[in-house]
Amino acid sequence: GKVKHFGLSESSADLIRRAHAVQPVTALQSEYSIWWRAIEAAVLPTCEELGIGLVPYSPLGRGYLTGKIDETSTFDSTDIRSRNPRFTPEAIKANQVVVDLLAKIGAEKGATPAQIALAWLLAQKPWIVPIPGTTKLHRLEENLGAAAVELTPDDLQEIERAAAQIAIQGARYSESSQRMIDR
Repeated sequence: GKVKHFGLSESSADLIRRAHAVQPVTALQSEYSIWWRAIEAAVLPTCEELGIGLVPYSPLGRGYLTGKIDETSTFDSTDIRSRNPRFTPEAIKANQVVVDLLAKIGAEKGATPAQIALAWLLAQKPWIVPIPGTTKLHRLEENLGAAAVELTPDDLQEIERAAAQIAIQGARYSESSQRMIDR
């Protein structure tokens, strides 16, 4: 009787419903970005129906959607991206089309690809609040600037049309990491 707010992480729609029946769920933390949208089919409608906020982590695709990573980028062995299938040189090069889309719209809006990626999330639903991580003040300031970027319905339709034509290369996680998540 003392828990006022309760959240879940990386949960299915079924698990969210079961947990919510026992104790109202306030927020769900899950990966969600313009290049990982699997939660749109079942999880987002469940959150909306039950009045649960979404806190997307990795809204910038572990830094990829900033446009600062290319096929020549390397990652220290302690960096999760060094083991992530989306960060092989081949996948980085193949997925450049996503960054190109964000940069194109950003050029029209006077914004960076990162700001467009965050603005896209903010435009999805008012109860979606992304949590981009950074250790650099200038990146924090850039990320905050996304709140001032206004994407029109036409902009959002353009993003949807273009994104529907893009097949993201590389799995979200390595097989061993995915097994740990699925436990």
